Amino acid sequence: MNTLHSRNFSSVKSLTFLVVLIISASMVGAFFYDLFKSEVRNSVVSDKYSQCNVLGISIYGSLMTYAPSINEDRDQEYVESYTSSDDVVWSINNTDRNDNIRAIIIEVDSAGGEPVAAEEVANAIKRANKPVIAYIRQSGTSGAYWAISSADRIFASKNSDIGSIGVTASYVVNADENKKFIQLSSGKYKDIGHPYKLLTNEEKALAMRDVKITHQNFIEEVAKNRGLTIEEVTKISDGSSMMGDAAKSFGLIDEIGGYYEADQYVGTLIGDWVNVCWE
Repeated sequence: MNTLHSRNFSSVKSLTFLVVLIISASMVGAFFYDLFKSEVRNSVVSDKYSQCNVLGISIYGSLMTYAPSINEDRDQEYVESYTSSDDVVWSINNTDRNDNIRAIIIEVDSAGGEPVAAEEVANAIKRANKPVIAYIRQSGTSGAYWAISSADRIFASKNSDIGSIGVTASYVVNADENKKFIQLSSGKYKDIGHPYKLLTNEEKALAMRDVKITHQNFIEEVAKNRGLTIEEVTKISDGSSMMGDAAKSFGLIDEIGGYYEADQYVGTLIGDWVNVCWE
């Protein structure tokens, strides 16, 4: 019995070693494949930027941490109405690897989006080793404004919609007296915000707690990014937006203008003709 057991154990050890060897080989292969993809991507990026000295990035539509994929419920037009902070952050970070790129221009036409996505973009702009110039077209409000508030210079039209320093967690409720919500969740607040369930007073208080925290974070980040005091930003943080001249007077933007003015400013900054490669 002992001999038979010993032989089986040896077989198991051999099999285990073989499995570990296969897994290790797979991991090594995956590592070099990822490295190869990274090198190819960087090579393509380098070739793409070889003829330009400024990187152009657009923030359109709703700003999210990642863009939704196309499927039977989401067509191309729907997906194109979003901007992913993943993509924006990657583009900003990648300029550090390319000496040809001497500045970054960010074009904004967005009414906002997710606070984490806005924070990620704003932080990436602050970390950038190249000057970042932003210009707002029709809208640069809420999360979109937070995202570019850390830019070295912000331009906007007199007719642009700017600011809207506020936070919302509002949603549509489909609950009515003829519908009964059957709660099958393990946590008291797990179904908070469900469209077929009315909020209780406790749930409203809980949601408002987080809204107020995010709002305060928003205020503090704008104040820090724009060189303003908390009090100055708080005075204009009622969620309303303002047009160009008012935004400039309150310190939310630096100059009245659009792409042409931003382009001219960047040219002066780098001392050269501006040739932009847009992402």
